[in-house]
Amino acid sequence: MLTVEQATEAILNQVQVASTSHVALQDCLQLVLADDLTTPHDSPPFDKSMMDGFAVASSGFAKHGERELAVLETITAGTVPSKTLDANCASQIMTGAAIPDGADCVVPIEQVTFNKSGSSVVTICSKNVLLERNVLRKGVSARTGELLMKSGTKLEPQHIAVLAEFGVAKVPVFRRPTVSVLATGDELLAIDQPLTPGRIRNSNEPMLVSQIQRAAATAVPLGVAKDNRAELGAKIREGLTCDFLLLSGGVSAGTLDLVPSELAAAGVVQVFHKIQMKPGKPLWFGQLTTPNHTCWVFGLPGNPVSSMICFELFVRSALRKHAGISPAAVECFPATLTESITVRGDRPTYFPARLQRTATGLNATPVPWGGSADLRSTADANGMCVLQPRDTTYEAGDIVDSIAW
Repeated sequence: MLTVEQATEAILNQVQVASTSHVALQDCLQLVLADDLTTPHDSPPFDKSMMDGFAVASSGFAKHGERELAVLETITAGTVPSKTLDANCASQIMTGAAIPDGADCVVPIEQVTFNKSGSSVVTICSKNVLLERNVLRKGVSARTGELLMKSGTKLEPQHIAVLAEFGVAKVPVFRRPTVSVLATGDELLAIDQPLTPGRIRNSNEPMLVSQIQRAAATAVPLGVAKDNRAELGAKIREGLTCDFLLLSGGVSAGTLDLVPSELAAAGVVQVFHKIQMKPGKPLWFGQLTTPNHTCWVFGLPGNPVSSMICFELFVRSALRKHAGISPAAVECFPATLTESITVRGDRPTYFPARLQRTATGLNATPVPWGGSADLRSTADANGMCVLQPRDTTYEAGDIVDSIAW
């Protein structure tokens, strides 16, 4: 059996980075930029006001405590100043509007006194006038031709906003992968069906679909394949048209665990089967390669927590590699246990836990978990602790590796 580290390395050695395409900006959230982008124009593109107030020439206030100035015009955002200021004039200006020629200061409107006869004359004190006050000059944020955003940037809302500012309507990104999900087993019922003796509901499909969506990939649910070769084989071939195929169940050693043989019949080449971890030992991984298409296949254990944890460790790493994210492998962080826990066996246990950041670092509280079939307890977890097998109890205060979901 491979270790978790060996299995991760084997997966990442097989999975290739996705092809690139130009995608509409509104569809780019959490995709990865495939090329460096340069700034197409200065930002801001003109000298602009940062306040509602009055634009003035600060030099006119050097020797005066208070001055009356004639108001030339009102400049609103989106309009262009029509008059040049001198030391005896001011222009009323709104936030975001272009600064008129001759002005180098904007006095906030609440610091200006209006003449009783109307708004054509204002009084301004020199103490409120300072060179470049409330003025944002052209190109201060970015200059034309500078690097705007580096290849490899994962696009979050703040990146989307920057690209919108600079008019990048089509963005060069690594293509979003498609991931098909196929649950297997005669025992599975649809989630809206009443329970009958010996049957359980298909919780793995909606769980995996949600995990795929959280990983910024496109989920393609295929429903349930019964434990017969004809139905399973047909569903597998349908799923192999995607970039990834996830099967849950049918990869252990039971009489009806048909997945590995049906994958082989479909041309999928096994890379490994079984890993040294708990839960998740039966994990299967392989690859289908044709002249025009590659599909990477994960046979996940049927027990729901095993399937969930294997996705977080291995499938998410594979999707990160395919998306162009580096490093691709999911990260471990040291965490302090808040209570004692004992694990048994000869394999590392990936134990569901509640992770919480504190002023002194990351804390991990293991949830009351009954094993790979105990899905309910994971609702109280947001990650997991990596607990290596040992004879002694892990005590509160011990430092362990943790992985956030």
